[in-house]
Amino acid sequence: MSNKEQQAAVLDATKRASEQWQLAFNSGDAAGCAAQYEANAVMQAKPFGTFTGTTEIQAFWQKLIDDGFADVEYLGTSIKVVDETRAILTANWKMNKAHGVIHQELWVLQEDGTAKLREDDFEAIG
Repeated sequence: MSNKEQQAAVLDATKRASEQWQLAFNSGDAAGCAAQYEANAVMQAKPFGTFTGTTEIQAFWQKLIDDGFADVEYLGTSIKVVDETRAILTANWKMNKAHGVIHQELWVLQEDGTAKLREDDFEAIG
């Protein structure tokens, strides 16, 4: 596979994985959200705190879902392929009870061809 083809594969996997995360959240499926993260991923959710690993990350999303947050939508999404295995997604986001900024989602291509989040840095503004 050429470098250009490999970068296209990273981009496609990142788009698919991001869509899966959004679908899981909008379905009220915190486990499905957490499944899009690597086992030792780090999520910085300003102003809520830092969550490490899929258990803590799933608990965070479950609380938000339980508190009635829903209907996430990404706006102005940008995905930049960093190298043959990594891409960075940035966007604005909104949901029914909040909005904010995704400063950086670092998606990493896995051995099975899917992408998972290694780092998630976002902020809720309101």
